[in-house]
Amino acid sequence: MIEIYWGKPLSFVVSPEGDIQNFSTAEQVRYWLRKKWPVSDHARERALHQVEAAMNCLASVGTARRAFIAAAKSAGFMPENLMTQPNRDTAV
Repeated sequence: MIEIYWGKPLSFVVSPEGDIQNFSTAEQVRYWLRKKWPVSDHARERALHQVEAAMNCLASVGTARRAFIAAAKSAGFMPENLMTQPNRDTAV
């Protein structure tokens, strides 16, 4: 199986315990959207449609990535880089 280049992996905190998932291929994103996604909403449906279209060369990977990021935010996932930044309010 040939995997579709997804660009720089996207990393999200996917659980209250702080588990981080790296999404590095369109196939992996499609699997998560179909089998492991915590909510079924419009953002998820749009992302799934865009990812599958990109896998069939009918949409750009950039469009699919943006739809996936929107779905991740809608599902309550937080980008990993926001979790690892120091708290500026408590910095001295």
